[in-house]
Amino acid sequence: MVLSAADKATVRALWKKLGNNVGVYATEALERTFLAFPSTKTYFFHLDLSPGSAQVKAHGKKVADALTLAVDHMDDLPRALSALSDLHAHKLRVDPVNFKLLTHCLQVTLARHFPGDFSPTLQASLDKFLSDVVLALASSYH
Repeated sequence: MVLSAADKATVRALWKKLGNNVGVYATEALERTFLAFPSTKTYFFHLDLSPGSAQVKAHGKKVADALTLAVDHMDDLPRALSALSDLHAHKLRVDPVNFKLLTHCLQVTLARHFPGDFSPTLQASLDKFLSDVVLALASSYH
């Protein structure tokens, strides 16, 4: 999907609103992913996946940092996320469908926390952005 200037502005405005809490929302999205899609836990057998665990919070912070990097580099996501793509494809061997599951849960989490802001326009822009992130992360799988 092509992100328009308006889409980019909408996503950047959302990210600015999230501020320093991106990690909190990413952690909640991870917890939601593990609950709704238990098969995603298989990649984290070495972590304590109980809600609120320090290890889930730490991984939520990594997800938040990656998404913030993506927001900052919307014009070149494949290059910005290439190291993460390589890591997930070649070392961690994560099925890329899991990225879609996580981004879905992130949208649910953000809609829950920002119901007044989560307009159809915001959702469409965020969905396009997250779809592009998923494509960039999956690029090393070919």
